[in-house]
Amino acid sequence: LESLRSHMALVSQDTQLFNDTIRANITYGCENVPEATLKAVIQEAALTEFIQQLPQGVETLVGDRGVQLSGGEKQRISIARALLKGSEILILDEATSSLDSQTEALIQQAIDRVIQGKTAIVIAHRLSTIQHADQIVVLDQGQSVERGTLEELRSNSGLFARLWEAQKFS
Repeated sequence: LESLRSHMALVSQDTQLFNDTIRANITYGCENVPEATLKAVIQEAALTEFIQQLPQGVETLVGDRGVQLSGGEKQRISIARALLKGSEILILDEATSSLDSQTEALIQQAIDRVIQGKTAIVIAHRLSTIQHADQIVVLDQGQSVERGTLEELRSNSGLFARLWEAQKFS
């Protein structure tokens, strides 16, 4: 179990942050992170502009459970932490639920790059989050009711097609 966990990173909608700095929250579980690597994951998680506006930058304290941050800022820190870990398996549980559409698009591009050659399990209600998935499994009442690619599921008249149409994506 420990070996499996060492190969996984989780980004949850319920972000766990510590009463510490942004740096410490991103690098949690990683030792001796080079500054260039930290800056790269901050950039990929669309945090650069936000951090540059803070008087103490990455040394800014976030407060208990990140109380000083918005939901989107907390999620982006969690995404940066997962990107830094570089795991082979990435679990994204509503990882972009607190992000505005513009930031979500930036993060989605970063996630798409990072998951190349990896296994990603993406749990989402916002269907734009999963539009590039190789396989989509649709759950209803805890049961798998459909499975396929985006194109296959959109062409059927099932639950996914109805949800997709309701969310008005192209």
